[in-house]
Amino acid sequence: MKFQWLQQFYRRIFSGSYRSIRTKLLFSFLVVTLIPLLSLGAASYYQSAKTINSQFGKYGENAVAQLDQQTNSALSRMKQMSETIYSYLLDPAHNDLGNRVPVTYNEIIEKNDFEALLKSMRTEQTAGIYIITPSGYYYGENNLDIAKLDSIPSWKMKPASWEGTYWLGFYRQDHAMRSDSNIGQPVLGLAVPIHNSHGPQDGSIILIEEKAGDLLHMFRMFEEDTNARLLIKAPDGRVIYKSDLAFTPKDSDIVWDRTLGVSQWTLEARLPAKEFYRPSGIIRSNTIVVAFISCLFAFGLAYIFSSHFTARIRSLKDSMQKVSFGKLDTRMPIEGGDELGSLDMSFNRMVSRVQTLIREVELSERLKKEAELKAFHYQINPHLLFNTLNSIQWKARLEGAEDIRQMLYHLTMVLEGNLDISQELISLGRELRMIEHFLKIQEIRYGPVFRYELHCGEALKEYLIPRMTLQPLFENIFFHGFTDGIGVIELDIREDQEELLLTLRDDGSGISEEKLQRLFVPGPKRSGRGGLGVQNADQKFKLHFGPQYGLTVHSTKGEGTTIFIRWPKKEERFR
Repeated sequence: MKFQWLQQFYRRIFSGSYRSIRTKLLFSFLVVTLIPLLSLGAASYYQSAKTINSQFGKYGENAVAQLDQQTNSALSRMKQMSETIYSYLLDPAHNDLGNRVPVTYNEIIEKNDFEALLKSMRTEQTAGIYIITPSGYYYGENNLDIAKLDSIPSWKMKPASWEGTYWLGFYRQDHAMRSDSNIGQPVLGLAVPIHNSHGPQDGSIILIEEKAGDLLHMFRMFEEDTNARLLIKAPDGRVIYKSDLAFTPKDSDIVWDRTLGVSQWTLEARLPAKEFYRPSGIIRSNTIVVAFISCLFAFGLAYIFSSHFTARIRSLKDSMQKVSFGKLDTRMPIEGGDELGSLDMSFNRMVSRVQTLIREVELSERLKKEAELKAFHYQINPHLLFNTLNSIQWKARLEGAEDIRQMLYHLTMVLEGNLDISQELISLGRELRMIEHFLKIQEIRYGPVFRYELHCGEALKEYLIPRMTLQPLFENIFFHGFTDGIGVIELDIREDQEELLLTLRDDGSGISEEKLQRLFVPGPKRSGRGGLGVQNADQKFKLHFGPQYGLTVHSTKGEGTTIFIRWPKKEERFR
């Protein structure tokens, strides 16, 4: 069920209702960021918790071992003292030590020697060394109040007869004289009964007390450091030491225990599982907090990144919509050199190109309409015109006016070619024949005063050229360039790879610089015919073959004019 929900969520994100690229980028960025982050956090927490728990466990074991060592050291020192004293009292040479106040010289000497021995065995940690006789008399420092010994719980609970050592445990030294500076301090006590049926000390008890402040302080430091509850029990079940904190043992507790070799006490340190795993819990909490903050930070970065990224995309989308509504002056600001910046540049170039193409189409349509209107306006009946010219030609022939007849013949041929509007593109050879008829008319008009040179291969005459484009250029030569038709005209046509290059030269009067600059500039209809044929011829080439083709004019006033025309090869069979 859970996997089905994830699949549905995935489909909604990438193919469902959430189709925004911003949402997809944000989601993808978060997935790519959070999965490694959370995985690393989980792995780090697992390893850290494992290490912390292991180290804390070892620390607890080492701390308990330290307590064991320190306690054993104190107990061993006290036991060794008792054994030394016991051995001394069992020596028959010291039978003068009695169980009452010494009265003889030897007893006094023996008492002084014995107490000197006890004094020599004292250390900085020793709180008291006493030998208490059954009569109540004792050897040692004169600071013991025997009547108060029963205030020691373990002393009061000691069995009536026992053998070996009897560890009294920890208690406060309240049985000393009031003048003793050690009164009230915690001590560790050891009681050893003396069994010597042949000696005067039989039934006496060796009492050794050692200061326990440092040892108890060490216990409390251990409890504070580890939060563990310390319990020391004797083999008979007596509680030697117990932590002050209330505590209920549980099976889940972490337990470190030791058995003291000297006293056979059981030292048990019990730590609640909650306390044991507290450090790892702190790491877990910190890991969760850091992961949560990292998630928020990652979400913020992803939001900022996706917002900046998608803002540029939305801006481009809005610009495209504006262009689709006809606002072709829309442009995108270039904000960088990345892929989006390249896309913005391409968009701007595309819109500029669209604007240029639209202007070219508008110009082409306008020129086409103007040509159609002109054709409609100047439309005449060719049959009437040709019949009339033929009638005049026959009448000139009957009258013997051969020049008039020849002129009418060539004029008829020129008009026949010009008025045939069924084809806009004709062969170059046909256009050149119309030029020859036109020149025959000029020769009859002016006489043989001009020279015409044509350089064109026969193979080139099969290529197409717009109809009636060369005749206006030749008319300009005779009407504006030559004086009384006198001059030289050169027409050169050659091929340049996949294009044709036509060069028309004359040595006439040329064109002024000012007029040459206005030659191709569209404007109001000119009076007369100057330059109109050149502009119309240039427009025809551009309309049929593209704006990169057309006429180029070079002229120098008084030296002549040169016209260059370039257009692509196109044969009649491919028209």
